[in-house]
Amino acid sequence: MSRLSWTTAGESHGKALVGVLSGLPAGLALALERVDGELERRQGGYGRGGRMKIERDRAAILSGVRAGRTLGSPIALEIVNRDATIEALPVPRDPRPGHADLSGCQKLWMRDPRAVLERASARETAMRVALAGVARQLLEHFGIEIFAHVVELGGLAVDEARVGEAFAASGGERAARRAASAFFALDPQADEPLRQRVDAARQAGDSLGGVFEVRALGLPPGLGSYHSGPERLTSRLGAALLSIPAIKAVAFGLGFEAARLPGSKVQDPIVARGPGPWGRFGRASNHAGGLEGGVTTGEPLVVRAAMKPIPTLRQGVATVDFETGEERLATYQRSDVTSVPAASVVGEAMVALELAAAFLERFSGDALAQVEAAFEAHREALRRL
Repeated sequence: MSRLSWTTAGESHGKALVGVLSGLPAGLALALERVDGELERRQGGYGRGGRMKIERDRAAILSGVRAGRTLGSPIALEIVNRDATIEALPVPRDPRPGHADLSGCQKLWMRDPRAVLERASARETAMRVALAGVARQLLEHFGIEIFAHVVELGGLAVDEARVGEAFAASGGERAARRAASAFFALDPQADEPLRQRVDAARQAGDSLGGVFEVRALGLPPGLGSYHSGPERLTSRLGAALLSIPAIKAVAFGLGFEAARLPGSKVQDPIVARGPGPWGRFGRASNHAGGLEGGVTTGEPLVVRAAMKPIPTLRQGVATVDFETGEERLATYQRSDVTSVPAASVVGEAMVALELAAAFLERFSGDALAQVEAAFEAHREALRRL
């Protein structure tokens, strides 16, 4: 059994995005409509730009699946770009601040931002969402739910009490509440103030950032490792989320608030419980966000990520002309006022990919039945602990 791994290829305005997911066990039933459902969510959310009116993302499976079940071989996916205009698009005269344009050109010794921005574009994350749409079906087979929602946008935060209510409800109720929100939030009363904030930014030719949260429910204790820094699940999940364009900060559990509190207010006391899904030990609180020493505790994983505002502004941002060196405003290309809701879907995908990899490292097997046996052996060992 190889370690779960993935890669993507393709440019923003190229013919297609292509992705390969390796390491899933044989025998897992896959529903392609689940993948397309995640792609549709990524294209939604209030504040998106014109590109989303052009693309209608759908994934095609090219390999690794037979009769609806995985073969254990690499799974290749393709998403065709409708806006495949890469050869017709002009070379921008100026690098845009906040993008990889200038640093990429300096890396390549070229004055062609197009050679950089086509791959640096967040369009690539559509394939990440598709690959995660496959990988998360393994986690769901074992009762693990990955759920992202927006908690802040443009400086306006949702009501945390209503978030708590949503997570106390069933998974179906929680998903329905998020689907009813134009911002993928769990606070129904937040939508109108958020809409007004986005409309004001659009009118001003500006953009907005925000914060989203990803929770993983049903995780067993023991995923990840304390052996070395790179093996800690904390560092792996942090790196995965920070790999998303425009993500600037990641926090687990209490996050930065933990630095402001005394230790007595931060620790999660260990308690003895009756027989549970992971044995008789549990935590009285979850300030750590479900991770201790880089290993899952059996409590819900809770991680938040902060996204900066989209740097492409209709009002313009100062830059210089590559050829003349004259100051000018950066060329405006169609963009979102905000894409925090969409980023939450990508964040959910990255967490799912990393957790699926950690899950298969702990419960390895070439076929799904072997993974099931390893998982059940772990559950039984925890009951005896």
